[in-house]
Amino acid sequence: MKVFKFGGASINSIERIQNVGKILQAHKGEKILVIISAMGKTTNALEKVVDAFFEGRKDDALKLFAQVKDQHLNMLKYLTTLHWAAAEDHLKDFFTEIEWLLHDKPVREYDYYYDQIVCSGELLSTAMMSDYLNEIEVKNKWIDVRDIVRTDDNFRDANIDWAFTQQKVTDSIEPLFKDVDIVITQGFIGATDENESTTLGREGSDYSAAIFANLLNAESQTIWKDVEGVMNADPKQFADATFLDALSYNEVIEMAYYGAQVIHPKTIKPLQNKNIPLHVRCFLQPELAGTIISGKPVHNLPPIIVVKEKQVLLELSSKDFSFVGEAYVSRLYELFATIKIRPNLMQNGAISLLCCLDDRPDKIEKLALAASEIFDVQVKKELTLLTIRHYTREKYDELTKGKNILLTQRTTETVQVLMQ
Repeated sequence: MKVFKFGGASINSIERIQNVGKILQAHKGEKILVIISAMGKTTNALEKVVDAFFEGRKDDALKLFAQVKDQHLNMLKYLTTLHWAAAEDHLKDFFTEIEWLLHDKPVREYDYYYDQIVCSGELLSTAMMSDYLNEIEVKNKWIDVRDIVRTDDNFRDANIDWAFTQQKVTDSIEPLFKDVDIVITQGFIGATDENESTTLGREGSDYSAAIFANLLNAESQTIWKDVEGVMNADPKQFADATFLDALSYNEVIEMAYYGAQVIHPKTIKPLQNKNIPLHVRCFLQPELAGTIISGKPVHNLPPIIVVKEKQVLLELSSKDFSFVGEAYVSRLYELFATIKIRPNLMQNGAISLLCCLDDRPDKIEKLALAASEIFDVQVKKELTLLTIRHYTREKYDELTKGKNILLTQRTTETVQVLMQ
């Protein structure tokens, strides 16, 4: 049993969908559970639908969703012929689900509606892929993951009910492989015990694949991307980024913690718990071996660079010049938990605290307002957080040259710099 995960870039055109079909055909006879993300920029498009709906602009929301519908229906025409009518009906079921919601008025929090609407991207892409595989006579079974993955109601960052999900995998997924070699389902999403859709956090499809790999006791998990494998930096930002053929679980957990986008932060642990190797391979060059991530330590790594843009610095100072002790810090962490936001970097001084966070305007505003009851608060935006693992002085100087350094933290292996 293997688990494959294909991201949005791997299915953002007719040719790439056909390419995924070829990759699966090349693994004929193997039992594979396939996780597929939303197509191309669909998630971004659906986020605009959510924004319009939540702001009370129903007509705009419906028009924006119509664009998503048309994109998928137009592509479907080129992918299916014999099974086109059934495939179209498959997509229309999900269109109806969203349009029914968009004709209503928002009465709950934003994150709830985000999950109900954005989850349709994965449902549409997997339905289309399943129907295309039927068209080219690759037998498969499509499953709505919301019937399998049970979560709590922490919308946009839901937590898995592992016991319930394990039982559903055992009862509903494993028997399918008696009749087919390929089972297709969605990443990123789940459902509560009240059948409300939830999402597992942005880029959560990798995590979904790891959940299934763990619960199915898979021999391996493969994430198919548009790069040769894991690089030491984002090749779109750094022309000299180099390929890493092997990494340890621990190294990737560190990279993910600091914001590297190649692997979702929660992905590694379910694999590490059962010593399941993770392969990162290129769907454009499937003959390449890619990067293997496992429990084996890897030495002499080059500097690994992670850049996070759109950062905010909150400068929190005590109002009466008293020391910022445990009570202040404890209260601040209570606010983080309540508002559901995590600092990327913190530094504690005698009478002040510095917090670096992702710029999520709705949450930053709530945090600054709540913190102002106990601190004097200043906010700086449009900052960049640079993290270098296995740093060298030369690489540090190169990447910070000419920058205004606001905050620095350093350990023996890692340096972090907040700068503008």
